[in-house]
Amino acid sequence: MKISIIVGNLASTGAGRWVCRTFLLAEALQHLGYSVEMLGYLFGKSNIDLSQFPYPIHTFPGRNYPQFLSSMWQLHRKISGDVVYALKPKISSFGTALFHKTLTKKPVILDIDDWELSWFGGDSYRYQPSIRTLMRDILSSQGILRIPDSPPYIKWIEAYIKRADAITIHTRFIHDRFGGNYVPNGKNLSLFNPALYDPEESRKKYGLDPFRVLMFPGAPRPYKGVEDVLEALDMLNWPDLRLVLVGGSPYDDYDQTLMQRWSHRIVKLPTFDYSQMPEVVSAAHVLVVPQRDTVATLAQFPLKLTDGMAMAKPVIASAVGDIPEILGGTGFLTSPQNPSEIARAIEAVFGDWERSEVKGQKARQRCQENYSMECMAESVGRVVESVKPQN
Repeated sequence: MKISIIVGNLASTGAGRWVCRTFLLAEALQHLGYSVEMLGYLFGKSNIDLSQFPYPIHTFPGRNYPQFLSSMWQLHRKISGDVVYALKPKISSFGTALFHKTLTKKPVILDIDDWELSWFGGDSYRYQPSIRTLMRDILSSQGILRIPDSPPYIKWIEAYIKRADAITIHTRFIHDRFGGNYVPNGKNLSLFNPALYDPEESRKKYGLDPFRVLMFPGAPRPYKGVEDVLEALDMLNWPDLRLVLVGGSPYDDYDQTLMQRWSHRIVKLPTFDYSQMPEVVSAAHVLVVPQRDTVATLAQFPLKLTDGMAMAKPVIASAVGDIPEILGGTGFLTSPQNPSEIARAIEAVFGDWERSEVKGQKARQRCQENYSMECMAESVGRVVESVKPQN
């Protein structure tokens, strides 16, 4: 059986910025023996070499309305799977999948890994334009109604989520809101294997050997709490302690804003291929996941959390959403947006390093038992089997 994965945006501002849940689901499906293809739009450029993946990836021009309808038609005609798997409830992904279902009757699975409307005010969002604003939004080339995944369309398509044949989710918040089958993010533990790397050598390779390294391997955003860690470093004022940011933000210059204030506390590393990330993470002493308590973060399963767990690193994380459950007592939890508690957690980690390393080993064991690629494949396999066409 063949699965066609539909992605709204494979550019660097979308799924193409990093190897995210989109590609983990594809890996899990291949692990089960399904044939996989990925199809998506390019609303911009992609930083990832799409040819590196072991399945075909077809891209189509990401354009605003009305030209988007032509791109949607092109993508629809290229879909060859028996089951369509749409990533995120957006017009560009789920809308395309429902259009294909209307014409072909192929079953559609929808994966929800964020509450998309939370970025625009959540339930309080209303699109109530004046006549003048409405005309501008329709006629202007960058008007909000010309953009396929703009907030009015996101709110509209949420009403059609029930038309999916099955839903997969990865946090309790999303389940409580939309229902669905729990499919936690899986980690390739053969790749993310600390036994393959010497942390000291990795730190030397990336110029980090003079430092005690706290690592944040993701795109910094205000709600991710990076500033809270930096304020904790100011409180401690240890000369050899650094926060290492990997990849930077593809959305704006927020990481540059952080550098302007805390250049003496930060080391920036570039974006790396997925296959290089285990070595990069091995260079860390500690992984930090300092999420703030917002509606957006409640819906998220931070992939960097299992990066650290898989590599047997001590993890300092805020007690937000599903993070405490994911760590299961194997990390160091703090209150959200609390630099003082983060500072105390850092002192605890380095004050008893042997105990911290034991916690890291327990975190890897928990990852093996609950968040491996095999666990993810088993969960998603049950969902696919429940909707697959009967011959």
